[in-house]
Amino acid sequence: MTRHFVLMMLLASATFSCKQETQNQLGRAVQNWTGTDGMLEVYAGEKLVKRFLKIDKLTTATGTDDGRARPYRFGYGILDANLNGVADPDESKVYFEFSDYSTSYVFHETPN
Repeated sequence: MTRHFVLMMLLASATFSCKQETQNQLGRAVQNWTGTDGMLEVYAGEKLVKRFLKIDKLTTATGTDDGRARPYRFGYGILDANLNGVADPDESKVYFEFSDYSTSYVFHETPN
């Protein structure tokens, strides 16, 4: 067995005895460890208005004092300014935020 398979089996068995939030945290830890190549697309109605490439994760904001989840997500990715789906040399990595209330968005792994 590979080391990766053994780790996944240990995490899976631990997950069955955890409450939902702990399961989510374990899932994010595994995703952060393995990495992803995510793409975030933001729409205004049916029109694509922003695209971010090479995102490793999206994070739910939490309050500083109360630790409660806030209604927006944030992350880092390359702003695809010309919306061609490719990280061109003149496009750079940026910080971004988007609200749960004001935008329609799709986050997915970049197809290979």
